[in-house]
Amino acid sequence: MSSANEFIKANDAYTASFGDKGSLALPPARKLAIVTCMDARLEQVSFSTFPAAHLGLKEGDAHIIRNAGGSAEEAIRSLVISQRLLGTREIAVFRHTDCGMLTFKTEQLRDIVKNAAPGDAEVARHVDQIEFLEIANLEEAVRGDVSLLRSHPLVLKETTVTGWTYEVETGKVCGCCLVVCLVPFA
Repeated sequence: MSSANEFIKANDAYTASFGDKGSLALPPARKLAIVTCMDARLEQVSFSTFPAAHLGLKEGDAHIIRNAGGSAEEAIRSLVISQRLLGTREIAVFRHTDCGMLTFKTEQLRDIVKNAAPGDAEVARHVDQIEFLEIANLEEAVRGDVSLLRSHPLVLKETTVTGWTYEVETGKVCGCCLVVCLVPFA
């Protein structure tokens, strides 16, 4: 059965308590963008857990930019829009334990896709152009993302950038890149 069958019923329940959320401002109130993973264990709609409640955020406070692994490199397009058009001045990168991106290498995934479409040159050409940005070490990935954002020419120089890990097993967050990242740009 398709999830689409559940959407209308769930939406009816959601809109019954929607309140004044329709009047939230377009720019995030806290001028914050969070880059995080698309992992289904990380709450993405109701703001009842990650990445809002345990960080003291509520709807309208921050942009939440999600992709496989929470890659800052993959989030650049969204961050430019967030900063240049909607005023964010702080970026928090959140990677998490037990991430699926820790479990494979790009070449392995390319082989899986190609093997599912044997002899299809178009599929092979497209998948060979994708760098899947897998993670070898969680904390190194966070530090690398923070470094990338701090030096990226499209990220505003006055941006505060911090890096964090989220433990899916406990719900605890840990700052990996706080001292270095909170120092203003020279």
